[in-house]
Amino acid sequence: MCGIVAYIGPKDAAPILLEGLQRLEYRGYDSAGVVVVNKGLKMRKVKGRVADLAAAVPARFKGATGIGHTRWATHGVPSDENAHPHLSNDERIAVVHNGVIENADELRAKLEADGAVFLSETDTEVLAHLIARTVKESDSLDEAVRTALKRVVGTYGIAVIDAERPGEIVVARNGSPIVLGIGEREMFAASDVAALVRYTRQVVHLEDGELAVLKADGFHTFASDARETAKEPLTVDWETANYDTGGYEHYLLKEISEQPDTVARTLRGRLDERFNVAHLGGLNMDAREIRSFRRVKIIGCGSAYYSGQIGAQLIEELARVPADAEPASEFRYRNPVVEPDTLYVAISQSGETYDTLAAVQELKRKGGRVLGIVNTVGSAIARECDGGVYLHAGPEVSVASTKAFTSTAVAFALLALHMGRVRDLSPADGRRICEGLRRLPDQIKEILALEPEIKELARKHASAPSMMFIGRVRGYPVAREGAQKLKEISYVHAEAYPASELKHGPLALIGPEMPTVAIVPDDELLDKNLTALGEIRARGGQVIMVGHRVADPKLAEDCLVVPKNEVELDPILLSIPLQLFAYHAAVALERDVDKPRNLAKSVTVE
Repeated sequence: MCGIVAYIGPKDAAPILLEGLQRLEYRGYDSAGVVVVNKGLKMRKVKGRVADLAAAVPARFKGATGIGHTRWATHGVPSDENAHPHLSNDERIAVVHNGVIENADELRAKLEADGAVFLSETDTEVLAHLIARTVKESDSLDEAVRTALKRVVGTYGIAVIDAERPGEIVVARNGSPIVLGIGEREMFAASDVAALVRYTRQVVHLEDGELAVLKADGFHTFASDARETAKEPLTVDWETANYDTGGYEHYLLKEISEQPDTVARTLRGRLDERFNVAHLGGLNMDAREIRSFRRVKIIGCGSAYYSGQIGAQLIEELARVPADAEPASEFRYRNPVVEPDTLYVAISQSGETYDTLAAVQELKRKGGRVLGIVNTVGSAIARECDGGVYLHAGPEVSVASTKAFTSTAVAFALLALHMGRVRDLSPADGRRICEGLRRLPDQIKEILALEPEIKELARKHASAPSMMFIGRVRGYPVAREGAQKLKEISYVHAEAYPASELKHGPLALIGPEMPTVAIVPDDELLDKNLTALGEIRARGGQVIMVGHRVADPKLAEDCLVVPKNEVELDPILLSIPLQLFAYHAAVALERDVDKPRNLAKSVTVE
């Protein structure tokens, strides 16, 4: 969600902060601001885009220490006043903050009684006033921050500067990511490595409850009780070019088009031809441990949840282990029964999704064995889990997930193959799945070649007030993800239902004004799916069929025919046309495709 960038070193901070904030625009935001230290604090902040902020920053905005922020509104409307950074009344302390301070109202009342004057509606301004009061009684800025944070209940990733200590920045994390970047006689901090990769590949991830002091010549980290902590830098392999559109009109189209390569990277080195099995060394489990699990529970949010539903289907079919998926945001609040013979799998592209991270922490507290399927190396969920699978899909900039969704489904196919071959999946079936996985990249290329046809179909139906997506068994998660994509980037209302449920209520909605996208794989349920199409057409509904063969025109007005793989893997391919359909519908409607309204890429608050 919100983005943080901080810099300290020999250069002017403002250009670096602005460039870093531009790299974080994909996270979703409504206002932006920067502050630098130069004989006091100099600040500019605006409601609007980073480009608006850059236009408001004067040429002589000098200072070698600074912090910047992009805000996604939680407390208070988008406005100049509510934008970050926030200053203390004496303009000595400046703070930027991601997260939510849950006891902000209580703290605000006490601070106002003590004479503080608040200029915004935000919870963040509380931090500025708290730190300003403790810094006068402290020997150091980090001590003041640590003391102030003891009074805070909630989540935060913060960066703090002090006008009287221009040679340092203090950052802290609790539930919202902070990454340090190590340069040559300069230091950086950010909420996402995207803001850092132009300047350094050496990064350090803070843990919850950790703080760090940054100076131009280095850093040190410590816990909330002032105990020093040791951190080893990681080298990130993402490059600046990963965050460029590469000649495409939008990041989303670029990322859809990258999927042959990203799927190939997810598979690389993980298929064993000799034993027809998947190599997943990061699971940190031997065959005996894998056989001991009697159930698999998958948790994720949004598209990660829907990929988890595909994963549950794969695990049940290939490993013959009961499996299901549910939203991580619901899982942790229903006091789940955590069983020792259940394997839990957490999914997150960013590895920082707050609801999923909190669910993982609850599972660990109760003794659950948790694997992670994440895209971001060194992220919080990756560090919390007992083992897992990295996607290697590269940075995903557009808010709507496409290549990470597909790579996650492929990772589940690998996990299901691995578990199945340990259990009862035959070598012949193992070989069949391995060969199917190897075919995926070229088959995705075939689907991408259908883009002109899909574009025309999307433009034809973009003006529909609402759309229905249906599928059965393997097709149902595909339908759910297709509906999700359409509504999140085109703002067209869309619902997804099992095709078998039409007669149990949703059929009342069907009529000429509501097109239905039907996922119809060529599998054992083909005839039943075609019967559902007949029911829709009999009531005047338009049908767009996505499947492996051309349907009778009486059953489907339009057809998208995709290559066929093994029945277990077909959902991966059937999802790709729906991504292109949603993209071109959104373009036809002139939506902000990469940054849809009200949404953010990495959801780090509840």
